[in-house]
Amino acid sequence: MDKTLRIIYMGTPEFAVPSLDILVENGWNVVAVITAPDRPKGRGQKLIPSPVKEAALKHNLPVLQPTNLKDPEFIEELRSYKADLQIVVAFRMLPEAVWNMPSKGTFNLHASLLPNYRGAAPINWAIINGEKETGVTTFFLKHQIDTGNLIFQEKETILPEDNVGTLYERLMEKGSRLVLKTVEAIQEGTVEPVPQDESKALHEAPKIFKETCMIDWNQPAEKIHNLIRGLSPYPAAWTEINGKTCKIFASEIIEKSSGNTPGKINSDGKNYIHFHSQDNLLAIKELQLQGKKRMGTEEFLRGNKL
Repeated sequence: MDKTLRIIYMGTPEFAVPSLDILVENGWNVVAVITAPDRPKGRGQKLIPSPVKEAALKHNLPVLQPTNLKDPEFIEELRSYKADLQIVVAFRMLPEAVWNMPSKGTFNLHASLLPNYRGAAPINWAIINGEKETGVTTFFLKHQIDTGNLIFQEKETILPEDNVGTLYERLMEKGSRLVLKTVEAIQEGTVEPVPQDESKALHEAPKIFKETCMIDWNQPAEKIHNLIRGLSPYPAAWTEINGKTCKIFASEIIEKSSGNTPGKINSDGKNYIHFHSQDNLLAIKELQLQGKKRMGTEEFLRGNKL
């Protein structure tokens, strides 16, 4: 197959790294990478490059880090690469002047089965809502976010033991293979994009905020358990214990009607912490009190009295 197609790749976090790697490793002609500017981090506020920038430098690829995607200088620099195709994986919303530039268009990888779970946090919300299945989608960009014509989709089962971390890993790898498949199909001219079926747009996937992560113990135990799974390991569901914020990373439903005040804690001070919900008890397995390290329940109880 002819792999001279000139590709510009856009992405920032870890999720976007395998897709870039798989293209380069399979001999595709990635002519430049666009990623977010370096961010200050830690006590010293040292500038840290994005995971995608690190991957691009490893492959000796040119890196552009615009602060403003509408800047005429950036648009001209982008045009100078004469890209045939642009690929977007976990990046910012693009202006039309950018996504409409290449002759073969710009496609995006999204971590859901579109049109369901459009938005910034599809992996989190699929678990929070108790879904049994999700997947990855490639689609061509157009004006409204996550609404363009579909190219390919692949499904992924959500296991009962999954949290957002484990599902993220699988979708990241599955997504990279779908990106490669999409590029090959575009080059071969076999792509037949189809419009999204709006009747299947059942849930949105908005950005996660701190208030999204607060546990409401008046909810059923299953709903709380799914919230904990869908936010673990990051940013983590939280509640208050002894007047301090406490992140909860893992839980287990105990099928036993609580018959008590939601939010009340039962503990033997050594082995278990049970929270009362609207219906059943929820056993806490891993937690992190404000200012402390993450730990299992038994270790937590050795140093903290409830």
